[in-house]
Amino acid sequence: MKKNSSIPGLIVSVAVAAAVTFAGCSKSRKPEPIGVDAFWDAAHHWRDVGGPGKIVMPRPDHPSYKPEQVREIVANILLYQRDGGGWPKNYDMLAILTDEEKAAVAATRDRADATFDNETTHPQVAYLAKAYNQLKDPACRDACLRGLDYMIAAQNPSGGWPQFYPNAKGYFAQITFNDRVTTGLLAVLRDAANRANGFQWLDDEHAAKARASVKRGEDCILACQFTANDGTLRAWGQQHDEKTLKPAKGRAYELPSLCSQDTAEICTYLMRIENPAPGIIRSIQAGIKWLDDAKIEGLRYEEFESTPAEFSRHKTSLDRRVVPDPTAPVIWARMYDLDTNLPTFCGRNGVKVKTFAEVDRDRRTGYNWYGFWPADVLAKDYPAWLKKNNQKDIRIGK
Repeated sequence: MKKNSSIPGLIVSVAVAAAVTFAGCSKSRKPEPIGVDAFWDAAHHWRDVGGPGKIVMPRPDHPSYKPEQVREIVANILLYQRDGGGWPKNYDMLAILTDEEKAAVAATRDRADATFDNETTHPQVAYLAKAYNQLKDPACRDACLRGLDYMIAAQNPSGGWPQFYPNAKGYFAQITFNDRVTTGLLAVLRDAANRANGFQWLDDEHAAKARASVKRGEDCILACQFTANDGTLRAWGQQHDEKTLKPAKGRAYELPSLCSQDTAEICTYLMRIENPAPGIIRSIQAGIKWLDDAKIEGLRYEEFESTPAEFSRHKTSLDRRVVPDPTAPVIWARMYDLDTNLPTFCGRNGVKVKTFAEVDRDRRTGYNWYGFWPADVLAKDYPAWLKKNNQKDIRIGK
């Protein structure tokens, strides 16, 4: 796209005009609020984490639209959408922008920085689908379809999705389960395929494309599930090689491993499939068995006051540690070694260590090495799935 000094102002004018159009639609009733929880992760990174290269930076106490201000939120979503159909990460779709900030965003529409990382793009597409149901504005529909086309085009030959598209390199090109990239995309595509959750208006061609994409994506999930040397089907990593489908390295401190958080999210997605095929059932049962075996008892993960420190992405006056405690609730490590199936840790230097205490303080406090992610999956979702599908509990002693 050729640079033109008049373009930013023109695009902002169009965006403002679109907002006015939304404000003039359906005057007889106000639009019903649409859920905005899916935007939380990106908004949190914009407001609380920061980082270089942001088009607009949050001001102290930066104001936000309320969920019932659907037209204004839609105008923001349209403003941030890239020419290629996706959205850049780590911006708050509810933030109220000045005219100058809108101009700055509009001037970057031709950037090739759209992504699925940190809950980006699929939440915007889902929101626009619901908004079009209410507003009936063609701008909502067209932006939603462009986003849907972008999601489908980004699917790689193995059926998975990279973090970024197009021109992804390094770990950005790998099949990504981290941050709900794959399951988030599949959930929205499944809604599109079924014309559900706001997609009732979707045309036959897009519904068929979404259906085919879902099939390829779910096949990829099953193919990526890690099998141990003894033949035991286990779990999934945060990212997998797009060719071999094996767990792969992400950032320096994210070594190839199995991840309890992502495995819990994948199992949750698979358990929502109606009338699951035998392969889906087998995958769920193996994933649940691994999560149950991976649970840690008698260990408390806690924060405590320490010397204030500042790192590249965060400041803290706290530190974290794990201590023996027989009364502590069951917990899971984030990552487990592919060979030993034991918790594994790593610092920014990329060197694997055996204990959490050996991780540098930057990563101890800036990354969640322990959590309760699978707890509700095992206690609630899995028993409900067993009952619904007449399956036997795979866990020992159950």
